[in-house]
Amino acid sequence: MAIRSALGDLDTTWTRLLAGETAVRSRFLFDNIPARPIAMIAEQPIEVTDLLDLTLADLLTDQRKSVDWWDCAVSIGSSRSMQRSWEAWHRWQIGETRSGSLDAVENRLPHLPWLETLPHAPALRVARRIESRGAVFAPMAACATGLWSIARAVVAIESGECDRVIAGSVEAPISPLTIATFDRMGALSQAACRPFDRSRSGLALGEGAALLLLESRQAATQRQAKILGRIASAGMTADAHHISAPDPNITAACAAVRQCLTRGHWRAESVDYIHLHGTGTQLNDRREAELVQTLFPQGVAVSSSKGATGHTIGASGAIGAVLCLKAIATQVIPPCVGTQDLEFELDLVRSARSSPVKRTLCFSFGFGGQNVVLALEKE
Repeated sequence: MAIRSALGDLDTTWTRLLAGETAVRSRFLFDNIPARPIAMIAEQPIEVTDLLDLTLADLLTDQRKSVDWWDCAVSIGSSRSMQRSWEAWHRWQIGETRSGSLDAVENRLPHLPWLETLPHAPALRVARRIESRGAVFAPMAACATGLWSIARAVVAIESGECDRVIAGSVEAPISPLTIATFDRMGALSQAACRPFDRSRSGLALGEGAALLLLESRQAATQRQAKILGRIASAGMTADAHHISAPDPNITAACAAVRQCLTRGHWRAESVDYIHLHGTGTQLNDRREAELVQTLFPQGVAVSSSKGATGHTIGASGAIGAVLCLKAIATQVIPPCVGTQDLEFELDLVRSARSSPVKRTLCFSFGFGGQNVVLALEKE
């Protein structure tokens, strides 16, 4: 498995996260858009293709045992995908239109490999890189994209479509349109990202990607792969409530968690840790806290990584899933960075906690009311 976040690669991200560090910084990047807290990998916004290539290289390097890639499926989603390319092209077109006739502009349009900028481009790019002839899936479910991509990969393996899948998500959301849109919605923080804090004021956008190599038990055993964990089940529902606001009635979100527990044959009491969506917005955090209090009244250790990595939108769920597997592997629960004055009665981990971790859940909630929950456990 592999991560690229504003904190670094997988090992660096994990080390810095456990140390309570944050990559969120106030940045002024675009004209006419005020400075906002953002988590970036470099000094300038990264292209989604470059971010994907870095993460894939990490994943392939991590596979020290021989892997037969020719029939490996790919399930990689992105909420924004190639949006930065579209924005750049549009800005060029508008600028040229203002300086000349429309016909002249059409004759001078820069070469844009249009098919390379469609939403499924990241998934196809990975399939080409590994020279796979397997199925290619490119889920898009806003902030729930990452977990949906992994859940789809699990279905592909369990149904016999394939023996292995590269699954995950990538997001390079730092663009004028994305920042302006979230800002107009009132979703961006004016300062730090503080999940579940009384003084939280919104999310901080971040760049990131996470990829996992999922295999059937037989395929992994045959090549003597190191098994890092098992995906036990997933639950998916929709609020059918609003285009962006979560439903204050948590019925659908509860159903997603219950589906996941039932399909995995788990009891709520057996869950050791939950990686929460935890965006730092008023609505999400209040609703998610109620969800945990309702379904886990006995208490369970929880945290969110977004105070450290920023909200990586479509990549956030896949990053959360990898962090759950790291918690299982190291028996350490990562902290919720940035939270100082906890508003809710939760067992929110605020400094790295050594604790037995066998079963974990990862939550993702996307615009449009998309609820996805993934169950991961120690093999």
